[in-house]
Amino acid sequence: MIVNESIKAAEVHLFGLDGEDLGIVTKEEALKLAKASKVDLVCTSLLTSPPPCRLIGKGKAKDQELASRERKAKVKELRLTPQIEEHDLETKRLQAERLLKQGDSVLLTVKLTNSKQGAEAKGLVESLLRELKPFGKPLTGIQVSGKQVSVQVDPI
Repeated sequence: MIVNESIKAAEVHLFGLDGEDLGIVTKEEALKLAKASKVDLVCTSLLTSPPPCRLIGKGKAKDQELASRERKAKVKELRLTPQIEEHDLETKRLQAERLLKQGDSVLLTVKLTNSKQGAEAKGLVESLLRELKPFGKPLTGIQVSGKQVSVQVDPI
């Protein structure tokens, strides 16, 4: 984000505090107007000539930049089967734990090959939820459909 004196363009397309179009002015005029209003002049794009700049309240430019840099949480899916080996289950649990610690949500999905595996898969998901309790909480209840059992776990 380019702010105040860091703007290199000779002319800018200026927009006011409420988004009103103030037209194309020199950089010096825009800076004078910003200082008179006690606000920052922020360049919003370098793809056009003259670049669009807007007047934003002091300090809000940094707040907007920090907000745009914040990491967005994602939902990661971990797929399992009811016949999973103990070691593989431990690996998936550690993977889910790591994702929850990073701030991502985890969608635990157990794929079923026949309808008789539903109870076994539900028990598997319940045991995983108990082990992941210190790191996350289920967003919804355990959902059992024809071909899968799933639950989304959000970080604490």
